[in-house]
Amino acid sequence: MLRVLSIVAAIILVLLMGGLMAGGYMVWRVNQDLPDYTKLANYEPPVMSRVHAGDGELIGEFARERRLYVPISAIPPLVVEAFLAAEDKNFYSHGGVDATGIVRAMIDNVSNVLNDRRLVGASTITQQVAKNFLLSSDVTFDRKLKEALIAFRLEQAFTKDRILELYLNEIYLGIGSYGVAAAALNYFGKSLDELTVADAAYLATLPKAPNNYHPYRFRERALARRNWVISRMAEEGFITPYEAAEARASGLDVTLRQRGVQIRDASYFVEQVRRELIGMYGEQKLYEGGLSIRTTIDTRLQEIVASELRAGLIAYDRRYGWRGPVKTLEAGENWQEALAAMPVAPDLEPWTLAAVLAVEADKIVVGLRPLREPDGTFSTEIVKADVPFSTMKWARKNVNELYLGPEITRPSEVVSVGDIIWVSPVFDDEKKDPKHYALEQVPAVNGAALAMDPHTGRVLAMQGGFSFGLSEFNRAVQALRQPGSSFKPFVYAAALDKGFTPSSLVLDAPFVLDQGGDLGLWKPENYERRFYGPSTLRFGLEHSRNLMTVRLAQYVGPETVSNYARRFGITDNMPPVLSMALGAGETTLMRLVGAYAVLDNGGKRVTPTLVDRVQDRFGRTVYRKDDRPCAACNQDWEEAKREAAARNPQNPEPVMPPELVDNREQVESPQTAYQITSMLEGAVLRGTGSAARKVGVPLAGKTGTTNDGKDAWFIGYSPNLVVGVFIGFDEPRPLGRAETGGRAAAPIFANIMQRAIGNKPAIPFRVPPGISLVKVNAKTGQLADGEGSGVILEAFKQGTEPRLTSSTPGVSPFGSVPLSEDSSQSGPMEGAVLDGGTALPPDLMEMDGVPSTDGLRGPDGKVMPFGVAVPEDGVPTEEIPGLNDPQPARAGGYAPDSTNSHIGSGTGGLY
Repeated sequence: MLRVLSIVAAIILVLLMGGLMAGGYMVWRVNQDLPDYTKLANYEPPVMSRVHAGDGELIGEFARERRLYVPISAIPPLVVEAFLAAEDKNFYSHGGVDATGIVRAMIDNVSNVLNDRRLVGASTITQQVAKNFLLSSDVTFDRKLKEALIAFRLEQAFTKDRILELYLNEIYLGIGSYGVAAAALNYFGKSLDELTVADAAYLATLPKAPNNYHPYRFRERALARRNWVISRMAEEGFITPYEAAEARASGLDVTLRQRGVQIRDASYFVEQVRRELIGMYGEQKLYEGGLSIRTTIDTRLQEIVASELRAGLIAYDRRYGWRGPVKTLEAGENWQEALAAMPVAPDLEPWTLAAVLAVEADKIVVGLRPLREPDGTFSTEIVKADVPFSTMKWARKNVNELYLGPEITRPSEVVSVGDIIWVSPVFDDEKKDPKHYALEQVPAVNGAALAMDPHTGRVLAMQGGFSFGLSEFNRAVQALRQPGSSFKPFVYAAALDKGFTPSSLVLDAPFVLDQGGDLGLWKPENYERRFYGPSTLRFGLEHSRNLMTVRLAQYVGPETVSNYARRFGITDNMPPVLSMALGAGETTLMRLVGAYAVLDNGGKRVTPTLVDRVQDRFGRTVYRKDDRPCAACNQDWEEAKREAAARNPQNPEPVMPPELVDNREQVESPQTAYQITSMLEGAVLRGTGSAARKVGVPLAGKTGTTNDGKDAWFIGYSPNLVVGVFIGFDEPRPLGRAETGGRAAAPIFANIMQRAIGNKPAIPFRVPPGISLVKVNAKTGQLADGEGSGVILEAFKQGTEPRLTSSTPGVSPFGSVPLSEDSSQSGPMEGAVLDGGTALPPDLMEMDGVPSTDGLRGPDGKVMPFGVAVPEDGVPTEEIPGLNDPQPARAGGYAPDSTNSHIGSGTGGLY
């Protein structure tokens, strides 16, 4: 018997030794393949970049993993204790692997196997760090062994707090949230130190399987698991029984936070910031680098700009009536399912889609699109609403996209049962629920609006279209469109720099240019096809006279006009042809607003910018737009005052703020910039921009309407704010009869300014040194004495003021103009020769200018360009002798056409 026992003992010993050797070999082999855990010492996890407004408000986020890295010292003990109670109560006592936890898990798993339940693990927080950072999630013995070995090494290499910091910042907690800080923000909209016991306990339920405890899809399961964590916290002594009972009694108050843009109206702005940052740092740095981006946006002004642009686009769209329903349901189709399947852009809310269920004499009854529940499903509740006929009267039939049909008398003329339409709620001031809904229509036209600080170029607001959800194309920065007459101020600036004054006379009369070859004659026209004869520059700009602008451009030279466009940043390569003076080139809204900012700030170049500063994840500034040195900016203010008092205790010198150097390039003289501003102020008071006059504060601005009325603009400014508005179809086509910049765009500008600065004290435009303000007659430019409706204070550069002996300007094709050298022309041109073109016949040249004033003055002394008196409302085109006579055919059989406009891509340049 003893011998048998000895044999058995020997066999067991051999097996034990063999097992130990095999285990030792396996550990040795696995140990050779362990990943390098030391890299965790310098671990920088992917952290989302956050975009802030100028006042610090969060407006957007860029991330592949929504993570905010928080050091362990900044994580409240309550959050730490919740995770320890749920995941690893012995964390601060074990050496990386919890033997007690392993035994407990083995016992529990026997029951789990017998009851066909999921097996539980015994991984410590240290093991989870090893798995999450260095290993895969494969459920294998080899992986578990590696996990344990790495856990032992981590415990030797790092402190417990460092391991816990890595864990709490890396762990995935659902809905795209990585780490406890991001989860607190995305589930509860709170920072970590704002979390309650119940909040912290819920977050601690999520590491095992976040989707299994989704707060909406599996609410009861999530509550049960949360309450278990609360009980564990009480058992471990982290909270009192009373606190535990109070926390268990609370509901699961979760408000899931949206991804990306956090302010609805800032979508176009944030997307443009994203494009610029990718160009600066690349995608990986932007989406994983944890950048903090401080932008220029003013959120209040952004809301104003966005809402007023939308309102203006809707107002234009309604002038052309109803284009019909979004779609019509098939017979028997379920309207709730159909509406739920149709997407609604988030930035269109509170608009929603609705199905017409009944059409009555004075209203229609609609079924509203089902509400989306927090879990992503749609509500099954049927919600109906009334749309009164009074909200539908605008919906007259659209005829050929340009005209309105007859007035409607009943709802059935607009919609039918089964139509899908847009509706919006209409509220009473005292009620939360809408009293009824109104018929809406997404505009076919689109546009953009942009606001800028003229002194810095900081873009304060940008709205690139009606809805970012419907179209991400940003018309403020991506759309190249013809600016039309909004380009004219820069032609006039060139003329002022060549010696003209605002009172110089330029002929407003027909202009004909032989383009040479087979291109025929170019004959631009004024918008209303009337002519006023010799008129002041101020009159020409205030009333947007095309022919006066062409003559000015001809005098200063097309090359000079092109150079000015480049100097002001409007376009880089404008062709040197006359039609460019009427805005036939192409530019973007942001570049044009930047050019007007130069006029506003006294001639200093500013670069439009959206980003003020960028900091990396450690708070170091890696980019700053304002890079001017300022050593004194960081001085101790109180210390400076003490030093001043010590130097002179009886009368200490005041401590002045540090002065920053103005490094902006001077691209236009302050005097010329102010003269243009004064003339554009007149355009608002008396000219084409009169729609903005209602704001009641000093404003300057210019309308712009392109050839055939395809684009409508208004760019205007106050002393401290520049705003530009553009309206046009994405595929250019005429906007409609009389849809000029003054009608389509200027009211939007006026409403923006009214809300932005209309209730603030009026600030006049700053008059620079070297300007003399002289009373003149607004129409003639002659010196005036006394007061009157026709007397204004005109801005003259010192030395160019009119004198009593020469108060009546001489008349030539350009008026009273001093001759000056120019790279392309010297003195007034003879009329119709440009770029190699041939001179016109004498009879046509007479129309291009007035070579002599003999016999051309009427009884009242007014110069008459056609030998007849010019009435107050101008001379119609059709009354000008010979202008519309048939033109002789050229050699080769080519008959010129008056509509031919081959010189440039557009020649209308209307106001």
